Amino acid sequence: MTALPDHDWPEMQPGWVWLCGAGPGDPGLLTLHALNALRQADVVVYDALVSEAILAWAPQAEHRYAGKRGGKPSAKQRDISLLLVDLARQGKRVLRLKGGDPFVFGRGGEEGQTLVQHGVPIRIVPGISAGIGGLAYAGIPVTHRDVNQSVTFVTGHDQTGETPLSLDWEAISRASGVIVIYMGMKHIAPIAEALRDAGRPASEPVAVVCTATTPDQQVLETTLGTVVEDIAESGLEPPAIICVGRSVLMRQALDWQAMARGLAPRDTDPLGRGRPAESA
Repeated sequence: MTALPDHDWPEMQPGWVWLCGAGPGDPGLLTLHALNALRQADVVVYDALVSEAILAWAPQAEHRYAGKRGGKPSAKQRDISLLLVDLARQGKRVLRLKGGDPFVFGRGGEEGQTLVQHGVPIRIVPGISAGIGGLAYAGIPVTHRDVNQSVTFVTGHDQTGETPLSLDWEAISRASGVIVIYMGMKHIAPIAEALRDAGRPASEPVAVVCTATTPDQQVLETTLGTVVEDIAESGLEPPAIICVGRSVLMRQALDWQAMARGLAPRDTDPLGRGRPAESA
C-alpha cells in the first residue's frame, strides 16, 4: 500500500472513536486524515453511501454496516450511537465513516454528543459534502458572483421522514439565491410548491444530481415548474442532491465531464453577461 506523504499524522488510540466524512462517493475525494484512520482502525462502522472501494483501504479492520436509507429497513440511530460506545469500551480503535461530511445532515453531532456523554474520546475529521462536491462534479458552482451572495442548505425531510414543517420557505426563498436540498426527492412535490408559493418563478432552473461523483452519476436539468413530472419520467432514484437557482445554468459551460468525453460546451455565456468572464 502506498505510503502517506510525510506529515505528523495523528495516531488512533484504543478506545477512541473518530467521526470521519468519506466524501460524496468518489474514493479520490476522501481526505488523507480519513485514509490515515482507515489504515489504523480495528473496526469501521460505515454508512450506506460508503463504497466498497473505500472500505478496501481498511483490510485489517472489521466492517460493521450501520446505514440509514429512507424507506428501507435501517438501524435505529440510538442503536448506532450506543454501538460506537460499546466498541470503544472494548478498547477498539473505532472509525465511524459517514458519507459526505458527518456534520452536514449526517447526524455526526448526535453521535459525537452521545460518545462524549458516555466518556468516550472522539476526533472529528470533516469530509467533502455532497451539496458542494456533488454539484461541482455536475459542473454547478453553488456560488457565482452574477447569481448569489448566499446559499442555503436544507434537508428534504425531518426526523419523522416528512417534509420539514419548521422550514420557513418564504424566508429561504427571499434570502437565498441558491438553495441546495439534501434528501429531497421523496418530497419534491410539496417542496417545489412551497418555493413557488414563496415567490420563486416556475421557470427557475433546477438540477437533480443522483449518485453524485460516482460512475453512475446522472444529472437532470429542469425547472421548478416541471421538476416533479420530469423526475417521475426520468426514473431517477435517490441518493440525490437538488439545486434550485440560476447557478444551475452554469452547467452549460462547466460540464467538465462531458468536455472530457470530447463534447463542446453548450453555452460559454449561460448567464447572458455579454462580456468575458474575467471582466469585472
